[in-house]
Amino acid sequence: MYTSKQMSSSATVALLTFSLLLITPQFAAGQEVKDHPLISRYPGSEFAYLPKSSVKEFDEIQLPVGPYKDGKIVKTERVEGKVSRLIYKNPRDRSTLEIFRNYQQALAKGGFQTLFTCSDRECGDASKGPLNEAVPDFGYWCVASSIQCPEPMRYIAAKLSRPAGDVVAAVKVRSEETYLVVVDVKPMQGGMVTVGAKEMAADISKSGHVSIYGIYFDTDKSVIKPESKQSIAEIAKLLNEQPSLRLHVVGHTDNAGVLGHNMTLSKQRAEAVVNALVNDHKIAASRLIANGVGPLAPVASNAAEEGRAKNRRVELVAQ
Repeated sequence: MYTSKQMSSSATVALLTFSLLLITPQFAAGQEVKDHPLISRYPGSEFAYLPKSSVKEFDEIQLPVGPYKDGKIVKTERVEGKVSRLIYKNPRDRSTLEIFRNYQQALAKGGFQTLFTCSDRECGDASKGPLNEAVPDFGYWCVASSIQCPEPMRYIAAKLSRPAGDVVAAVKVRSEETYLVVVDVKPMQGGMVTVGAKEMAADISKSGHVSIYGIYFDTDKSVIKPESKQSIAEIAKLLNEQPSLRLHVVGHTDNAGVLGHNMTLSKQRAEAVVNALVNDHKIAASRLIANGVGPLAPVASNAAEEGRAKNRRVELVAQ
């Protein structure tokens, strides 16, 4: 799978690429399916089932990181980011063990730490459900309880930690195909959906307040990120369309960290929004009051990230 020439010890992150130059087949309507830049195919492999291979800029996946026991996988890990799902047809003259060991060794050479690995029946039992070929789950006829496959299925999940962003990979090798899933862990791109001035006005008229989720800050920071500009502009539009409207701008956080610090941080974030409206959009400062309540007014449970994300917000409250 790799040679000493391909792996440079001086490189910060080794590229797990093959020396074999391969022509990339077409996916659909001119869209190419490409090998992942960190983890390429085993030499001699070809793309299989192209419609089931895909790359999504942001998605989530539940990766098995524990054995299959008593009819279920005992442990999975949820990962979010850019998800690449690739399926390769194995060369006929290579065993699953040889292909798997090459991936296993290349991952280790590239700095990946093994999260879990298994083979044969420890990986699953197909009698419990069909294989989802886009995701490296375990069930397949190859390891069904009453059938011994001549080529045992083999699986590994591994993680690369790096400043540029973690990478999580899973490789499942069966008799005919190899399934590769690579997740470039990253936050969802913000600023894709915003609430307009019209919707803000309607909510304030109906309930006296509106929550804004399109204003972004780095963790533990109060500097507004550039992708927040459109939301700030819509707040300014609201204020310009309603000259008599005065607002409390209220910062909210989740409950992670110390309460006193979160109270201060939430107020600083509200003040940053007020300053942007005053300085960048010429809104009169007398129409705005900044304050912060930290985690004291949640709209969802802080027990899971989904709820914490809803609690981190800026709220506009009519004075």
